[in-house]
Amino acid sequence: MADLTLTGMLTARFLYAGISHARIVRLDVSAARLVPGVFAVLTHEDVPERRFGSVADRLLFAKEVVRFEGEVVAAVAAISTEAAQRGIDAIVVEYDPLPVVTDLEAAMADSSPLVHEGWADYEASGVERDGNVASFTSMVRGDVEGAMAEADQVITSRYVADASQAAPIEPRGVLAQWEGDRVTIWTSTQVPFQARDGVCETLDLPTNRVRVIVPHMGGGFGGKCGFHYEAHIAALARAARRPVRLVFSREEEFMAPDRRREGMIIEITSGLEDDGTVTARRARVLIDNGAYSSDASFFPHMAAMHALGPYKIDNIHAEAFSIYTNHQPSGSVRAPTAPQACWALESHTDELAAAVGMDPVEFRQKNCVDTGKAGVAGQVYDEIGLQECIREAVSGSGYGEDLDEDEAIGVAVGWWPSFPGASGAYVKIDSDGKGVIVTGAQECGTGAVMTLPILAAAELGMEPEDFELVYQDTSAAPYDNGATGSQTLLNNGRATVQAAQQIAIQLKDLAADRLEASPDDIVLNAGKAHVVGSPESAVTIAKLARVAGRGEMLLGKGSGTPAKYPQTTGLACVGDQGLSGWAGPQFSCHAVKIRLDRDTGVVRVLEVSTAHDSGVIVNKVGASGQVEGGVMMGIGQALTERTVFSEDAAQENAAFLEYKLQTIADAPPIRVQFVEVHTPGMGPNGSKPIAEAPNVATAAAISNAIAKLVGQPVRELPMTAERVWGTIQARGES
Repeated sequence: MADLTLTGMLTARFLYAGISHARIVRLDVSAARLVPGVFAVLTHEDVPERRFGSVADRLLFAKEVVRFEGEVVAAVAAISTEAAQRGIDAIVVEYDPLPVVTDLEAAMADSSPLVHEGWADYEASGVERDGNVASFTSMVRGDVEGAMAEADQVITSRYVADASQAAPIEPRGVLAQWEGDRVTIWTSTQVPFQARDGVCETLDLPTNRVRVIVPHMGGGFGGKCGFHYEAHIAALARAARRPVRLVFSREEEFMAPDRRREGMIIEITSGLEDDGTVTARRARVLIDNGAYSSDASFFPHMAAMHALGPYKIDNIHAEAFSIYTNHQPSGSVRAPTAPQACWALESHTDELAAAVGMDPVEFRQKNCVDTGKAGVAGQVYDEIGLQECIREAVSGSGYGEDLDEDEAIGVAVGWWPSFPGASGAYVKIDSDGKGVIVTGAQECGTGAVMTLPILAAAELGMEPEDFELVYQDTSAAPYDNGATGSQTLLNNGRATVQAAQQIAIQLKDLAADRLEASPDDIVLNAGKAHVVGSPESAVTIAKLARVAGRGEMLLGKGSGTPAKYPQTTGLACVGDQGLSGWAGPQFSCHAVKIRLDRDTGVVRVLEVSTAHDSGVIVNKVGASGQVEGGVMMGIGQALTERTVFSEDAAQENAAFLEYKLQTIADAPPIRVQFVEVHTPGMGPNGSKPIAEAPNVATAAAISNAIAKLVGQPVRELPMTAERVWGTIQARGES
């Protein structure tokens, strides 16, 4: 985005609140409008008052109250960065500080100050909420109290996970240009159609007047999902009557977006028989929602499911609360809520295994779900590969072999749902026999969109290299929900296959006329069409396309048919957002070998062995890359990555120097195995998604390896050297 320029383009800068909670006593932008080189200055008074978010609790610009340090109070467009900053500096804003809410448990008390005093007036369809509880989920099945009373042992664990960041290497940028009453917006978003709809909603524009284009994007990891800054820049460009571009600084990329991984407090209690059977589970999860809800209204249900886990437990009671604080808003970062909840649950699971004297792997094999068995929500699973994942990951790790005294291998299982939904694609064959796929799907570096030519080529007897892609443009392509929730192959893959199948019918009809055969006897292969058993009769697809070009174009369109969400049995659920049953759940097992330096608490990851059930794998190179990337992100979450907030809710490490990402120098050998289970009704060829699942179990496996060496879990995430060392010291070891 920083490379895009247009003639007459202006630079945008934002005035951020700079304080975590306060009333706006005075906001005066008159001097800023007089600064030489400034073309436009906007505040809440200059745009429609339209609230947005999964709970409609946010405006484009702060009005009356600011609720976190990165909230946008005003925006300036100027001839240069320096002029824009002078305009920002000329704005006068005075605040009356309000109490800062940061403690999740205290925020739930009736006596707590409210982050949103007018919360009851916000639109929130299907969301359970109250006061500082932005959204809530409760899941009950069976008789938890009775099962706990009869259990041989009842074990409770508490874990606390810090917030962390998506931290894409490319900071986000937005460029907007008006032509008459239409605006074109170039933006680094994972969800161009959602961004377009957000602009229309907040600026009162019809859909046909907003076009969103996404240039090649340098990473997203969920942090660039949703909508926000596109409307600010569109409004600035309209006011300035010139193109306007915003490019975030690194500090802004950390501090301002409403997409960071949520901090959590997780408490889990399990009832256990002496033979290792888990008979009951109670879970309570508190999620740091931050100041605004963005897309986090469904996070409590996700967190509850991950705190319960992929286990066969008939008696469950889980509650999860997403709680308003004056922290930066949380949102969709790769597998939201799952790595933290899985880390807590799988650490707890090793505690359960130790309590009955069982090997942790054997304990999981006994209690994890399998084909034909019911999970915690009462959903009976069709053929799944979790048990095989456990066997494959463990066998590839050296588990059970002799290790050095400072080395250990930890094991953890994880799961993640699929999200079937609407999508669309066009496929056409040009007169030279080459194809074009026009898709609304968004590519954010995962390679998911690049898999679509593989699918189209398989249907048409062509090569993937025969197709070009037109994508990331809302005015050219049919709707897609974007690169969020691991949906691209699942949903747009189905649409692309359907469109290609329509062209296959057209090609077979043309070939049948030319070869004097029935269309049912025509085979498409190697760029040609021929009669079954008579390859010498072949006619090239290019020749058929030229014939079609004189009449009807070879064109197909598809939307696929999304799978239905499955039924649950015996589950009473509140606030589940329609996700109680998980369509096409993915399963995984990670086994991680580490080395611990007891004198410093430093943990080094030596090897990782993974096994994933993501259905039939369509693109093994791309899928393996997703696992490797997810593992590396999981290592960062496990050991180094955390957002440090001050007592007044300001970020203290909003830079890569202080925020410790893993790099290629930290990457261990990663063994990737796929347990390919054909999953009908999901993605093409029986596939399931893969992008988020690899991020779920890594931190948990590292935790269990550390606990073997330390003698107990480290109950804070990330498990930094200081925290590991502190746990060692607490046990009286040098």
